[in-house]
Amino acid sequence: MSDQQDKFARFSALHARDHAFVIPNPWDAGSARLLASLGFEALATTSAGYAFSKGKLDSSANLSRAEILANAAEIVAATGLPVSADLEDGFGAAPGTCAETVRLACAAGLVGGSVEDATGDPLHPIYDFSQSVERIHAAAEAARDLPFLLTARAENFLWDKPDLDDTIRRLQAFSAAGAQVLYAPGLPDIDAIRMVCAAVDRPVNVVMGLRGPHYSVADLSAAGVRRISVGGSFARAALGALMRAAVEVRTSGTFGYAADALPAKVIADLMARDSGGDRA
Repeated sequence: MSDQQDKFARFSALHARDHAFVIPNPWDAGSARLLASLGFEALATTSAGYAFSKGKLDSSANLSRAEILANAAEIVAATGLPVSADLEDGFGAAPGTCAETVRLACAAGLVGGSVEDATGDPLHPIYDFSQSVERIHAAAEAARDLPFLLTARAENFLWDKPDLDDTIRRLQAFSAAGAQVLYAPGLPDIDAIRMVCAAVDRPVNVVMGLRGPHYSVADLSAAGVRRISVGGSFARAALGALMRAAVEVRTSGTFGYAADALPAKVIADLMARDSGGDRA
């Protein structure tokens, strides 16, 4: 079995368990190594975290497919863990473009990725239902013979369209179209999460740290969730620490922040690790 096939098998098996696992979101190779060292079993990229690191807004208009996949390939190379990618809207409206994105993502060493139904157009933020399903079907067909787990995202709640019935309808259609994991970011509460999990026949991913209530892994597991991501929230937490440190220095002229900084030796040990040695 090839290394990528092995990672794909490990990644798929995580979704088949009877409880949720956490898939944290590094934004570069260094943060990937840190997270791998803590015993996480898989990683997922974050377009938001990557965008922040480049001084850009998080949108498919500002982030090219080439740079997203290059960043993902660096994260793949940094550890021996399975890595799934945030593939935005597949980087194009056409179903064929979504399929091509999946093939390129697999070629970059990724064993999974998500395609969303958000257009990036504030006037028409969500693809029409039929087009959304066609896009996921094309992506799923491309993934069918690849070591690649496709996640389909219904984005209503991130775009001020809090329609739970439509969200469930979309997720059910995405499942029928071949998606292997389903994801509706921004669900308002645990009851909505429980309803989504009960209404679909595929593992459900939920994001924490984005907005709204924060539930524990145990709470989400009991609700039927099988995968928990953190999106760009770890990157925002890192930027929050940087902001607090800089404000302290700028306004107080003190350097107390250094007491909470990772020691240089710890960082050096993390960055010196053989990427193959981080397997969970």
